[in-house]
Amino acid sequence: MAVVLISLFVVSAVAPLLFRRFGRASFYLLGAVPAVAFVWLLANFDSFISADQSAPAGGPNAPPGLVLHWIPVLQLDLAFRMDALAAILSLLILGVGALVLFYCARYFKSEDANIGPFGAQLLAFAGAMFGLVIADDLILLFIFWEITTILSYLLVGFARTRIFARRSALQALLVTTFGGLAMLLGLVMIGQSAGTYRLSEIMAMAPELASRGTLIDIAIALILLGAVSKSALVPFHFWLPGAMAAPTPVSAYLHAAAMVKAGVYLVARLAPGFSGTTYWDGLVIGLGMATMLVGGWRALRQTDIKLVLAYGTVSQLGFIMLVVGQGTADAALAGLALVLAHGFFKAALFLIVGIIDHQAGTRDVRLLSGLWRTAPKLFVVAVISAASMAGIPPLYGFVAKESVLEVLLATADSAGGIIVLLGVVVGSIFTVAYSARFIWGGFASKPGMPATAFKPVPWSFLAAPAVLTAATLVFGVLPTPLGEAVGGFASLFPASDEPIRLALWHGLTPVLGLSAVIIVVGLLLHRWRSGFGALQARVPALLEAEQMYKWALNAVDEVSVWTTGRTQRGSLPFYLGVILLVALVVPAVAGLTNQTPLPENIVWFDTPAQLIAGLCMIVGALAAIRANKRFLAVLMVSVTGYGMAFIFALQGAPDLALTQLLVETIVLVAMVLALRVLPPRLWTLNPTGHRTARALLGVGFGVAMIGIAAAAMASRTADPVSLSFPELAYFGGAGKNIVNVTLVDIRVWDTFGEITVLAVAATGVASLIFVRGRGDIRHRVGEAELGSVGRTRPQPGGTRAAAALATARHFAQSAKDAWLVAGKTLAPERRSIIFEVIARLIFHTIIIFSVYLLLAGHNSPGGGFAGGLLAGLALTIRYLAGGRFELAEATPISPGTLLGLGLATSALSGVVPLVLGGDLFQTAVVEFALPIFGEQKFVTSTFFDIGVYLVVVGLVVDVLRSLGSEIDEKTEKRGLLSGGVRRPRRAAVQRAGSQR
Repeated sequence: MAVVLISLFVVSAVAPLLFRRFGRASFYLLGAVPAVAFVWLLANFDSFISADQSAPAGGPNAPPGLVLHWIPVLQLDLAFRMDALAAILSLLILGVGALVLFYCARYFKSEDANIGPFGAQLLAFAGAMFGLVIADDLILLFIFWEITTILSYLLVGFARTRIFARRSALQALLVTTFGGLAMLLGLVMIGQSAGTYRLSEIMAMAPELASRGTLIDIAIALILLGAVSKSALVPFHFWLPGAMAAPTPVSAYLHAAAMVKAGVYLVARLAPGFSGTTYWDGLVIGLGMATMLVGGWRALRQTDIKLVLAYGTVSQLGFIMLVVGQGTADAALAGLALVLAHGFFKAALFLIVGIIDHQAGTRDVRLLSGLWRTAPKLFVVAVISAASMAGIPPLYGFVAKESVLEVLLATADSAGGIIVLLGVVVGSIFTVAYSARFIWGGFASKPGMPATAFKPVPWSFLAAPAVLTAATLVFGVLPTPLGEAVGGFASLFPASDEPIRLALWHGLTPVLGLSAVIIVVGLLLHRWRSGFGALQARVPALLEAEQMYKWALNAVDEVSVWTTGRTQRGSLPFYLGVILLVALVVPAVAGLTNQTPLPENIVWFDTPAQLIAGLCMIVGALAAIRANKRFLAVLMVSVTGYGMAFIFALQGAPDLALTQLLVETIVLVAMVLALRVLPPRLWTLNPTGHRTARALLGVGFGVAMIGIAAAAMASRTADPVSLSFPELAYFGGAGKNIVNVTLVDIRVWDTFGEITVLAVAATGVASLIFVRGRGDIRHRVGEAELGSVGRTRPQPGGTRAAAALATARHFAQSAKDAWLVAGKTLAPERRSIIFEVIARLIFHTIIIFSVYLLLAGHNSPGGGFAGGLLAGLALTIRYLAGGRFELAEATPISPGTLLGLGLATSALSGVVPLVLGGDLFQTAVVEFALPIFGEQKFVTSTFFDIGVYLVVVGLVVDVLRSLGSEIDEKTEKRGLLSGGVRRPRRAAVQRAGSQR
């Protein structure tokens, strides 16, 4: 099983490469994969259907299974199980899938656009459907379920240039996704109630679960909602005819043999244990009968032969669902026989429609005429398959429908049973009528119409529908093998007193008479098609499900526009106010409406130093509120941050204090850089504002957080989890720094997610600042930059200022080895020689110290995050001392590369242990001795910390380039355009004139 599943997905991944090399012939290579798997399935079929379906996994005579532990903590396993039901559905998935792929080799041309991705998606869909039916875990089943939804969206929207195809694909995606989400909720409810997500175990305990009442009833109803939406039952039936915008091979495979059978499979899988739940009959039998009638009625009104089959498929799916949902052994036998019969004849008919469209260029019954003469081979194949769909002997469709009628006739001893039987009879009459309509519309000679031009059909093109038609003919005459195959699944139900059997001839029985009536009335209905069409036109249309879908979408759009207009106002204070207000009101309401404990003893501060730090933070916060300039407000906010770092240090948390100190410094620099493009004063748009209300909201939020923290501490009944962290850090992570070991070992997944967010944030900042590129081009210092950037217009200020500028310029230009490489690119009035000297002296020391923090952080204060921040601070000093060119010289590697290297390093540090046979992100300790340094211990989580270090450095450099270098460059360009370039140009012209 695993080999088949992996092969389907692996070959689909390389399919586009095959199409580049072999063109449309690659479809034969793709089709060979499910074909070989189909042969393997047939070779082992007896072992699958003869196993004890109710036996627990791993027990004697249980169906073959495979379990790979995925996330044991969440009870998620890659569990597969091949029983009789899965084997029967796999016959259709693999067999019809191989034939459809072979058919595509003639249907498409090598020069057709996107056939490589199309082939890959079609084969991947076969893999997803195969995984769905063999999955023995509810969550795994849902994953494959949604993969089929996504691939269906891509396949239906293959003609991406046609708006109808895109709209139909989106419609199918939304409808089936809605059902899938409802189904997920039901699956989780069932799994939590059962205590396991293993499907075979849940079915074994189904009687006990079903007796629990309302909760299980609702869970099963939600699961069935997903099933009926996937199988296009009323009121979700409208998406399937719309999906006929897909290429015909997609319709033949997805909408006849595979995807729409997923809902049928799910109902069949649950029927042995949950068919007696409260909402089962209404959702399965009731909607199934309604769908059968609605689909048949609509099929008789279509003029496109593909839509005739589409609505016929809707009708047949309702019929199949109705039968499979009966919950008896006879119904299971008849229902699965009908599933196989439908896969044979409906897939063949869709492929025939593709041939007609391909060779004649139309599917309109009003334009097709005389094809029975020009395409006799195709006509014979079509007649046999259509007759099987109509239930005419001696075809397998007749055998399957006879068994269904026998089941329903035996249960027609109540009002409900009689209504279902009458509904099936009327629906079957419609089936005969639209089967005849298909043959008449596609092949008959219409009076007064010339024969439609039709290219000869080669056998290689006709082979796939011919094989399916041969199957429906052979198994109609010899139905016993398939009857025995289906019998393995029927054994899960209580055996009936007189079990039915699949046979072509049961004698002169009431069922045979009923079949004869259905066939005769159906043919008469087709004969009276004009009058019946007029009758249909006079019948008023009821509420259209598709119209309801459009109304729902329009309602969502209108609500979205209304909500967006009132919330997305472009005001940052408004957004923050909404966030803080919600975060204040919700906990306050919860605290007031519930009994909330409060601490008995409140300690305001431990030491006078804490009191002083707290008062400074309060003063800083109040000063930030009262500040009327942005720079002052930013400084006051930083006071609160530095005060928090001081409190961390006082509380014995040097790691947190160091990190807070570095973060606050980097943020302060970034804010000051950004302030250069903002107005200096605050509240310029609304001087009156709502500063008091905003201040009260901020204070209220802070008080609320204090109350929540106090209540949480007072509510503690168990020992804090932090008490076990020292032991976990030392013996589990081989480190003494609890904070760092927690980040790179105990909670490594959290840290990996955080550095991923940092990379995304850096990309977001860059995308906001840079329009045409990220700014990764490295600027090099030269005379051109010196001439254009360093040269400025004369500034007033007298002889002393002029002398100072001249001295600075001479100092920068005369030194062959400047203090900073790019220092001379700054305008003299912007340079600080003292700052340049200090930057030159401390830069390398800070970098070395940052590396020390990185390497020593596992046992001492530091780590990759703190080390990266310190290295970023060193680069910030270089930038402030030498400008944007100095930053470019100091960082020869672009920030994007640093971010990528950091993420890759951290990811590899987690993957390598898995490759070596360990767990993901597992830590190893290497102990060794050095001649001078003695015994040493190296922990492999350091590699993850190196990745963190690189990501943080890349983030800081990206911020410096975005808020620093880019703004510098734009400011210089504005200065040159406003007059800084004109005078040099005029001087150059004067020099040129004097030389003449």
